[in-house]
Amino acid sequence: MTKEEANAPRAARFLVSGPPLLFLVVFFVAPSLIMILTSFRFPGEFGGLAPITAPAGADHGEYGLTAEAYQFFFSNILYAEIFLKSFGVASATTLICLVMAYPLAVLIARSEKRFRNLMVLLVVLPFASNFLIRIYAWMIILGPESGLSHFINAILGAFGIAPVTLLFSPFAVLIGMVYVHLPFMVLPLYTNLEKHDPSLLDAAQDLGANGWQRFWRVTWPLSLPGVFSGSALVFIPVLGMFAVPDILGGTGDILIGNLIKDQFLGTRDWPFGSALSIMLTLAVLSVAGLTAWFARSATGRRAA
Repeated sequence: MTKEEANAPRAARFLVSGPPLLFLVVFFVAPSLIMILTSFRFPGEFGGLAPITAPAGADHGEYGLTAEAYQFFFSNILYAEIFLKSFGVASATTLICLVMAYPLAVLIARSEKRFRNLMVLLVVLPFASNFLIRIYAWMIILGPESGLSHFINAILGAFGIAPVTLLFSPFAVLIGMVYVHLPFMVLPLYTNLEKHDPSLLDAAQDLGANGWQRFWRVTWPLSLPGVFSGSALVFIPVLGMFAVPDILGGTGDILIGNLIKDQFLGTRDWPFGSALSIMLTLAVLSVAGLTAWFARSATGRRAA
């Protein structure tokens, strides 16, 4: 084998893995390093960042690096509560999306091929319109004068319960989150369910398994990779979402995404906003790692 032939696989690997690696370095590693450095800086007097070194002639002031932002984060339990609340909303959104998406994905996967592509198109069709317009539409649907509000309050009134306000409430935030992220759960589940071998269900039926047993012992275990992928695609973006709580939740429903946005655009405390972003990133990476571990464990048990 010549030297050129030996170097050919190495060049092919570089051409295949080089662009994605460069993309990660430019758009993930470099911004992350900037955020880490920013989180250890002092806030500027009028927002932004204070200089790292003292300007010429300045004899006092806050310059250099500090862990003040992290000390402030860990000294106030309010931020831990906001993190827990954000995790609760993300968990509830993921669970609701899974319950709603699974039957739909099964229906699409088991439909005739000529209808399957149309149904997939209908799932992704909302992406054709602007995200904010779709969220603002929910302000009309959940508004106090909407038909949905009148219908729900009429039912509550029949049971002697006082009328409720749907808009600017945690309920509205949850509805918006589920609406936005439901396609991200449907598509991985459909992709997984479409690959299942129907003969496995026929074999289970021949062995005497009823409908529920065929689902629980065959379909559900085989669909776990799709469940984990969809859960990660829903849970992680919901954690950092700030537009939906801002529009549908009002000022009283702050999640971690809103808090980070306010630090950069409102109070202009960039070091604390960066520290919150780093903590959120660590939380997201932990969740992604746990999801991957559970997926590998489930797949390994099934293979064994």
